[in-house]
Amino acid sequence: MNDSSLKIMNKSFNILDKRRATLLKDERTINLKERVKKIRKDAVQHLSSLLEIAQENLQTNGIEVVMAKDAHEARETIYQLVKNEDMVAKSKSNTAGEIQLTEYLESKKVNVLETDLGDRIVQFDDSHPTHPIGPACHLDMSNIAEIVSRKLQKEVKAEPRAILDSVKKDITEKISHCKVGITGANAVAAEDGSLLMVHNEGNISLLTMMDTHIIIVGIDKLVPTLEDAVSVVKLETIYATGKNVPAYMNIVSSPSKTADIEQILLKDMYGAKRVILVLLDNGRSRALQENEECLWCIGCGACIVNCPVYTKLGPEFGYLRHLGGRGIVLSKYIDNDEVCFDSGLYKCTLCGQCTNECPVEIPTNQMLEDLRKESVKKGLYTQKHQKIKNNLKKTRSPFKKEHN
Repeated sequence: MNDSSLKIMNKSFNILDKRRATLLKDERTINLKERVKKIRKDAVQHLSSLLEIAQENLQTNGIEVVMAKDAHEARETIYQLVKNEDMVAKSKSNTAGEIQLTEYLESKKVNVLETDLGDRIVQFDDSHPTHPIGPACHLDMSNIAEIVSRKLQKEVKAEPRAILDSVKKDITEKISHCKVGITGANAVAAEDGSLLMVHNEGNISLLTMMDTHIIIVGIDKLVPTLEDAVSVVKLETIYATGKNVPAYMNIVSSPSKTADIEQILLKDMYGAKRVILVLLDNGRSRALQENEECLWCIGCGACIVNCPVYTKLGPEFGYLRHLGGRGIVLSKYIDNDEVCFDSGLYKCTLCGQCTNECPVEIPTNQMLEDLRKESVKKGLYTQKHQKIKNNLKKTRSPFKKEHN
């Protein structure tokens, strides 16, 4: 990422920091934080049983459930559902980004319409998201106006309303031709068989009304009840945006239905005829065995806002849509040791700022330090470390001795 983009990103992060400062000290937030820490830790510890409960209750409610062991299975499952479509509409989903769903579908000639403003701008720019909730944090208003003008082939003023109206008009025209909506979910309530999605723009509501609603979510998003799910997303919203609650919380528990005629159950009133949930493992079961703490994450992005490495490097410090140190840890289980190394394993300062900022206190720096120890045993370390190692072997000093 260039210096200009980093400067804009950090300016955005500073605004977010100021916006949430008072709220983070509020006693209600502190109490909510303690509650959510317990919810997430308990949910991860009982993930296997929650997964069984969730599958049974979701299917009882009429939601089709597909288990995907890896990114390939998830992509192919979704492609088979949409292969006859010219275009599908999609909301922000870090899990979809993890499996590179948009790129895969477009390689198969299925166009993907990003409906979140930030993601649509990033899609226009062909750049990388820099925050899980605010993907276009690295672009200022003049950049965005130029990008949108170029893509829409019309002059768009560098003014917030003009940009929003232009992108909205383009999305609205295209979305009317879409029959399939693809979203993520912020939490899955196992005992209720329900999915909770939060958003501020209203776009997810549109996608849930399409003929087919496909939801992709990692198995780590499971919690026992809807009450637990609401607590998680409230805390996520506070840390991610500095607001008490999001504009919208959509709960999906089944396809559209009504029983207003003599209590006879009829499907397909206004909303989706089919709701299909793709539950993605993609290394999470392995992470559960080796580093379960990395599955506590609620997706707020607080860990990167004040990270001394991320604020200097941007998304190259991380893995796909999993940004920062926690993403590097997860990359080992999603992919392999080499990818973990390349994602920035040795770029972290191990300062622990991410843990201090994290609402559920994920010990990311400790996990990274442990992974470094493993990587050294496997011969994966930087060239400079290799030179120091060789010097120590030869001269008992980390420094190469100069010849007289």
